[in-house]
Amino acid sequence: MLNTVIPLVDWGMGTAIIVVFGVVCVVLVALVFNMVNSDKKK
Repeated sequence: MLNTVIPLVDWGMGTAIIVVFGVVCVVLVALVFNMVNSDKKK
């Protein structure tokens, strides 16, 4: 029973997807923060 459950989990690919998702979220938050704080004075 236990041997049939363990191969269904691929920790390497799951970790890579979570890291990529985290990096994308940080970049988007930084982009929005930069747009909010940019001055539009001319």
